Amino acid sequence: MAVSKPVRALIISDFNTQNIAGYLSNSSDHPRVEASVSPFGQVIQTLMDSSLPCWTDPPDVLVVWTQPQRVLESFSAILEQSGSVTETTTENVLEDVDTYCRLLSHASERVQAVFIPTWVVSAYHRGLGMIDLKSELGVANQLMRANLRLIDNLKGTANIYVLNSQRWMVLAGARNAHNPKLWYMGKLGFGDRVIEEAAKDIKAALRGISGLARKLILLDLDDTLWGGILGDVGWDGLRLGGHDPMGESFADFQGALKALKNRGVLLGIVSKNEENIALEAISRHPEMVLSLQDFVGWRINWNDKACNIEELVLELNLGLQSVVFIDDNPSERSRISEALPEVLVPDWPVDQLLYKKTLLDLDCFDSPVITEEDLARTKTYAVERKRRDLRSNAQSFHEWIHSLKTQVIVEDLNAANLPRAVQLMNKTNQMNLSSRRMSEEELCDWSSSDNRHLWTFRVADKFGDAGVTGLASIQIEQESATIIDFVLSCRVIGRMVEETMLHFVTRVTEELGVNNIIAEYVPTPNNNVCLSFWIERSGFEVNVDGKSFTLLLDEPGSVPDGIELVMRDAL
Repeated sequence: MAVSKPVRALIISDFNTQNIAGYLSNSSDHPRVEASVSPFGQVIQTLMDSSLPCWTDPPDVLVVWTQPQRVLESFSAILEQSGSVTETTTENVLEDVDTYCRLLSHASERVQAVFIPTWVVSAYHRGLGMIDLKSELGVANQLMRANLRLIDNLKGTANIYVLNSQRWMVLAGARNAHNPKLWYMGKLGFGDRVIEEAAKDIKAALRGISGLARKLILLDLDDTLWGGILGDVGWDGLRLGGHDPMGESFADFQGALKALKNRGVLLGIVSKNEENIALEAISRHPEMVLSLQDFVGWRINWNDKACNIEELVLELNLGLQSVVFIDDNPSERSRISEALPEVLVPDWPVDQLLYKKTLLDLDCFDSPVITEEDLARTKTYAVERKRRDLRSNAQSFHEWIHSLKTQVIVEDLNAANLPRAVQLMNKTNQMNLSSRRMSEEELCDWSSSDNRHLWTFRVADKFGDAGVTGLASIQIEQESATIIDFVLSCRVIGRMVEETMLHFVTRVTEELGVNNIIAEYVPTPNNNVCLSFWIERSGFEVNVDGKSFTLLLDEPGSVPDGIELVMRDAL
């Protein structure tokens, strides 16, 4: 979905959702949302009938938030303990869930994404009391089964995301989450705090599918990653771990950071300290949860932190919009917020016992999928340092490229590489020709046309496999082809991979009988790197508008020297 345009959201519910529509539409958090609500209480009709007025202006996303007793007849019998409850079984409840999920899956074909909050019942409903979980007639028992069936049924539909609404209830508190007066007076299902938390999570999910998730956490050291000032107390005097509430809290904070690292978020250090002393502390302190291998880079010196951040982010081939900066010092936080407004600088608590809680509460890392490339990201950056070291010792760029022994492996779009292809399209900003955003289903539908072709590119060299890091697509009309997508991860830019991708695209296009190729650059605040490539290194002629490029196909070029191109199930 395009980040610059408001996201059109349709809320379908069996209770009054004007309040959540207001929260979504009026929130200043990105992305902007234009929310509307479907006819009250007509969930099934709205899901089934696309001719209803609420579908006239097609929404980008759906939020389908229901109460289980209003969409599952069998659960209603259990909740109300009606006369038919003894005839109701778990199978009846699960069958009703299956029917409802089929409607959701069908509706998901019309939009880019669907968000489904899990079912809850009010905390004051005790069901069967002490045996509510033990008995199949228990409300809690059947609610858990229904939610698990909902999740299992929908996990195979790529653009449907089930959100944990129980978290919103806990944050609001039982007495504030449900108020019978709100229902009877305004048909409001939940209290205002629940709606506020729901809107925050939906906004975070929209950022995730729009490629706006943050990728890198930059951390201060003293009184941030550990307790105490290293230069004053030495590494053995730091408060970290042990039988000490403060030390334990810092160890737990590091553990939470490591968990984020293990799911693909990068960690770095920006600290005013002596580098050799700080690195010694990280390596030698027995209670350190994080090791040097957990960090993709650092700037440990007495320079301005804003300059250090810019240098480190440039070294990592990332953008400032990818960064979260964590520092206990409010003056340093203020400096970064003013100098680098693209960097997210969360308010940080004075109470160090709240560090882990504050970190876990950040919603800027939400991502619609976690791929193998995400899980190996820190290792990939560690290997990249070896490549940089090799380059610094090489006599020339040509010698460096030859020494890497790079392979670029091309595949057609398939079920195995589809999630990564969509992730690349939605998250890559610097080398991205059109910057269009699509769901898995939309990309499959788009590429299924006979006049369209889409390929993924995996990059490997003597240091390891970087995974699927590029994709390209073309659309052919008569004897002309247009390059629609040209996307490459920042991790492999500048290693002749982009030239190799373009060689493959032009060669295949020529084999398909095309006379010329056009590439149209769509500018964004972050893809100037892409424009520079097309102007300076693509070999295409720059058109008069300066933003489109043309190549007349006469003689096929060759694969860049030092690169091995491998075609695997590609044209």
